Amino acid sequence: MTNTSAGPSSPASLATSLLESRSQADWDAKRNDPINIQLGDLDGYYHHHFAVTGFNRGILETQGDELEALILKEMHRLENEQVSIILDAMGDVSPEASVMDAGSGRGGTSYMIGNRFGCHVHGVNFCEHHVEFARDVGRERGWDERVRFHLANMIATPFDGQSMDFVVSNETTMYVELHEAFREFARVLRPGGRYIGVTWCANDQVAWKSPVIETINSHYVCEIHPRAVYFKALADNGLVPLKVANLTADTIPYWELRSHSRLATGIEKAFLEAHSTNALNYIVFVAERAPKG
Repeated sequence: MTNTSAGPSSPASLATSLLESRSQADWDAKRNDPINIQLGDLDGYYHHHFAVTGFNRGILETQGDELEALILKEMHRLENEQVSIILDAMGDVSPEASVMDAGSGRGGTSYMIGNRFGCHVHGVNFCEHHVEFARDVGRERGWDERVRFHLANMIATPFDGQSMDFVVSNETTMYVELHEAFREFARVLRPGGRYIGVTWCANDQVAWKSPVIETINSHYVCEIHPRAVYFKALADNGLVPLKVANLTADTIPYWELRSHSRLATGIEKAFLEAHSTNALNYIVFVAERAPKG
């Protein structure tokens, strides 16, 4: 198991707004995340995102410790399959391609991209102990030849303009100001490069700023953006949608399964209500960086 003991104190803030400052402080304080770390211990892919598609409901007929072990294994399978949404949307990827993972957490998505395509992956995260954790995983498993992690804010990265073939964000854009993030993604993408984003966003046609949305915002110290703001931010920054998928109904089984785990955090009921009422959508965006005019 990767070392999760407390490390040095938090670095100087990389935040540029109150939202980012609060989010960074919250992540800096989360050094022991059982629902993320225990699942990642199964295979080295440590995730900080949710999942879609159904699960094997037969496992709920078991009892005791065996039930919990089966639930965690099944949840992690769903998490890994969720990353396949991003991998499949990337299409054909050259080993020489460069990918930025915006908000890379403990490295699960970055390593799955690197291991699938053998390309150069640059994870960006403003949480120092997450970056250290991800680097440790790579060294332990021999995955670090082409996957690197950078302590940086996704809206102000250290990369040159037009240096990336792909940018991905896996449930991370709710921690930053959206237009600033998409401006930076467009800056680092080469013309014709692809952005793939998976996110939970508010359905502003149903219930913007509803109590259940605010419950989730408070729990995760984030700001769930309206769905329409995503489309505007894409357009304003020259990111042309190629595909948009609404997977709201498909994410409900994940929350049902998670509700049965001993590691449930209490937020499961809010997500089930938000998704089942269509107040909260689970959306995948695939967009192309338009050539500069």
